[in-house]
Order: sequence, then C-alpha cells, then structure tokens
Amino acid sequence: MREEQKGILLESGTNELEVIVFQVGSGIFGINVMKVREIIQAPSVTSMPNSHPHIEGIIRLRDEVLTVVNLTKVLGFPPSENPNQDKLIVSELNQIKVAFRVQGVSRIHRISWEQIEKPTELSQGLENATTGVVKMDEQMILLLDFEKIVVDINPDKGINVKQVQTLGRRERSNKKIVVAEDSAMLRKLLHETLAEAGYDQVTFFDDGKEAWAYLEFLKQDENHNIEDEVQLIITDLEMPKMDGHHLTKRIKSDEQLQSLPVVIFSSLITDDLYHKGKGVGADGQISKPEIVKLIKMIDKLVL
Repeated sequence: MREEQKGILLESGTNELEVIVFQVGSGIFGINVMKVREIIQAPSVTSMPNSHPHIEGIIRLRDEVLTVVNLTKVLGFPPSENPNQDKLIVSELNQIKVAFRVQGVSRIHRISWEQIEKPTELSQGLENATTGVVKMDEQMILLLDFEKIVVDINPDKGINVKQVQTLGRRERSNKKIVVAEDSAMLRKLLHETLAEAGYDQVTFFDDGKEAWAYLEFLKQDENHNIEDEVQLIITDLEMPKMDGHHLTKRIKSDEQLQSLPVVIFSSLITDDLYHKGKGVGADGQISKPEIVKLIKMIDKLVL
C-alpha cells in the first residue's frame, strides 16, 4: 500500500491531505496517509510486564520489533468484541515506528485542510487526543493527535526544557519569531523551551491561516517594516485551515515576505516528505521533538 499511497500524494503546498478512515469502538477517526507505513491484520501480541496501560505489547514485523498501542484503551472504549478481526496501523512519527490497534479500516479520503475544524475547548478537554474534526457527508471524522498519544505514554519522546539547558543562554531576546502550531500542548512546550534559550519574543498562532493573516496585516501596516516585526517563522505541517507547506509556499511566493526564513518543525520530516519542504522554499526542516536542533537552526538563520 505504501507505494500506491505515494503515487496519489498531492503536490506540495496545495493545502490538501489524504486521510485514512478507521474505526475504534463506536467512533470514526482519521490519520494522515503520510504517517502510515502499512496496515496489517493484527497478529498475536507479546505482553510486556509493567508497561503503560495503553501499551498492549510488542510484535515482530519482518526485521523490526514494534510497540502496539491499543486505541480502545487510549480513547476509553470497551475492549474489541472480535480481536481476531482487528487491524494494526503501522505508523512512523517523531522518528519512531509504532503500531496502533483499530477495529476496522475503511478508505482514503482526499480533503482540504479548510474542511477541518478545530475541536472546541468544551469538547476537546484537557486529556483529549483529537486535533481536528472533518465534516464529510453525514459523517464526522475525528483526527487523532498521535504524537500526543505517544508522548503521554513516553514523555521522553517529547520536548522538555532540560534538553535546551545544555545549550546555555545567549543574547537572543531581540529576535521576534512567529510560530504556527495547532497543538496547545506543543505551543506551551515551545514557549518554555524557546524562552529558556533566550527567544522570548514569540507570537503563537493556532494554525497556518491565522499566521498568514497576521503577516498580511503586517504587510498593510505602513508604520512598520515587516522585517523589524518578524525575523523568522516556525511552522508545523499538519494544521486545520492551512498546513505548513501551503503557508511556506505563500510566504516564499510573496515579494514582501519571501526573505523571511521559514523553518518547518514537524513529526513528519521523513525522507519521503523532505523534498516537499524544499520544493516550497523552506529554509530548514527539523523533526520533532529535536528542540536543540531547532534552536541551532534558528541561531544559524537569525543571529
């Protein structure tokens, strides 16, 4: 399936994505095709003693040993009635591979990021792992935050201030940075880690569309020079309304903005996608959660 997926992937910067729809319990969910390496029938799983409650165990897939995360436990659904019919979605994110147990996989949908709504604060909740809602026909498809699911199980796979403390503080406070990141958890962590490094003038936006609107506003403000207000932009890739590739393409296609450095910071910086970032003009691409590499890249571009 992997090669077939690559064959239908979209050109960089079109603000579209392809979502694999699957079922867990009574819920319908989605995952970006670019995170999926393959989908297999669930084999026997070897249990691991003293593991996290969401970890079912491990499997051997060809030459690799993969951790199996049971999404029914993550999402609070009852156990699968027919576990022999279950599927495993083998994914690669944050530079690790992990298999997620689901009850069924239906099809691939091609959609625009504009179709994806942010979960409301009321429905999202503090512990909810949903990043967006896709309204399709009479169905509501929930996009799961797989990165958060992994970090909740193993916090070492996330971003933390201790990683940055090895760099030491430098005079960076005069630099202004714009960040487009849809995860509230990651916005908080980026705020803490960038401030620890000395970058304390950071303006955050929930998605690429909001960040673009801010840049458009600066363009129209005759009292300020854009390059005095923003020295660098950091963007995630997967975001409702406007993704990071489309945001980067817009910036690099704009005469007033194209000189601004843009760094893509995403769990999807794989070999398959790196060329897409280059194609839209990104000045740097760093894989989450490598915050030290991100700060070194920022230093290189603005100091």
